[in-house]
This record gives sequence, C-alpha cells and structure tokens, in this order.
Amino acid sequence: MGNSDAFAEVIREHQGLLYKVSAIYTNNEQDREDLFQEIVYQLWKYFDSFRNESKISTWMYRVAMNTAITHLKKSKRIPKSEPIKESLVSMAEGTDDLFQERVRLLHRQIEKMNSLEKGIMLLLLEGKSYQEIGEITGLNTSNVGTRISRIKEKLRKNMVKT
Repeated sequence: MGNSDAFAEVIREHQGLLYKVSAIYTNNEQDREDLFQEIVYQLWKYFDSFRNESKISTWMYRVAMNTAITHLKKSKRIPKSEPIKESLVSMAEGTDDLFQERVRLLHRQIEKMNSLEKGIMLLLLEGKSYQEIGEITGLNTSNVGTRISRIKEKLRKNMVKT
C-alpha cells in the first residue's frame, strides 16, 4: 500500500474524530468544512513524521486540536460545542425530563469554557484516559487530572447557580 493509500485509509478510519474536533471549534457548516480540510491538510503534511510512539488516533487528535485552536485564534470566532451537545443529547434520549434538562444545562456550561477546557471535556466524554488526554493536549497526566478536577468543580458551582 502506498503512502497516499495508507493516509487515505487512516483518514477514513478516524474521520469521526476529525468531524468532532472540527465541530467543537466552529460555528457553522462552512467553517466546519474549512477546518476539516485544514486538519486533513496538516495531517497529510506531517504524516511521514508520525513515528508510532503513540496511537495514530492520539497523534491525530493532537494535530487536529492544535490546528483547530490555531484556526480559532486566526479567525477570532467564538467556538460552539456541537459534538459535545450531540453526544450529551444522545445520552439523554429515552430518559426522564429532569435528566434531559440537566444534560442541556451541562451543555450550556461547557459552551462557556475556553478552548483547552472544551477539548479536555470532549476527550473525557470520548472515554480517553488522563494519559491519552495528556498526550493529545501536551499536558502531563497530573496536570490533566488537576484541570479536570477544576473543570468539574466549575461545572458543579455553575450547575447549582442555574
């Protein structure tokens, strides 16, 4: 399999994570498509430099999130947390109204977070370990734990206020 074939296969296998990262850092469909293409371009640009020191998905998350944050800084747009909303809403389907309202409230609180906090929450909701979150974000594992604790505390306080 050639390098371009291998790359295409990796993108096909992991396009869901690229869509999630693209959606969390954009406000509309056109921006999502633009960011998705930019992420794919950056992945292609650095594909030969991937050294298999981590899982391919970890490397892809890192490139995608760094590209998204750079894109966000360039465009100075406020990000929207649609993938988190979608995953939270799907979790709440078939449950009682009180639970669904709590999920909507949680989503509104996550929307107010900064880019790094949103990224950490996305990865946490995806079931990533602290170590994987650290590899993706460039934080050490204890720093990830500290940030997650602070995010959870912030969420608790804001959820009680509302």
